[in-house]
Amino acid sequence: MNLQKLYILSATAAFALLAGCSSEVPKDAAKKVVKPVVAVSGQTALFEMYKTARSWNKDATILHLENLDIPEAKAEPGKYGAWKATFVSFEKKRRREFTYSVAESSTGVHKGVFPGEEMAYISNTQNRIFNIADVKIDTMEALEVAKQQKDIADFAAKHADLPVQFVLEWNMQLCPVAAWRAYWGQSVSTSEGSVFVDAESGKFIKKLR
Repeated sequence: MNLQKLYILSATAAFALLAGCSSEVPKDAAKKVVKPVVAVSGQTALFEMYKTARSWNKDATILHLENLDIPEAKAEPGKYGAWKATFVSFEKKRRREFTYSVAESSTGVHKGVFPGEEMAYISNTQNRIFNIADVKIDTMEALEVAKQQKDIADFAAKHADLPVQFVLEWNMQLCPVAAWRAYWGQSVSTSEGSVFVDAESGKFIKKLR
């Protein structure tokens, strides 16, 4: 074999080796980085929904907010994977539900902000609407304020196995202001206990049961 042929064969082999190496993808690079789905506070979810509600109508005010538990995001103290709010347009005399979720859920809740159908709104003296500016306290803070009461701290420790859920509303029958209601149990009606904290000032209001 002459030198020219040897040179060509060597160059071909080297090229093939380089091509094979370049086509290989490092195992670490092939792995996709999946960010964990993290639960959010009530105030965070409310602000996200409020921005969309304002595009529905600029006078959108809050009537009700509650957490939703989804299996895709583990609940933390004061935080849930999804929330549902009802906003009211006094100008339109309509109300509308919105949901906010950190993930597309098997429960039927969609990721992000999702608006529901408009419905008629009839004001009443019991459940009053309030502004986003009235919600200066978040769910984690409300829970901590509640636990500063010794009897509530003892109650919470005794019922550590129960979920702590949240409702934000201005129910004149229960509170003189818009308030966070934290309750222990699966629903308000069957809860072992509830506490109310002023959503604007963060002051403890009262405990039920």
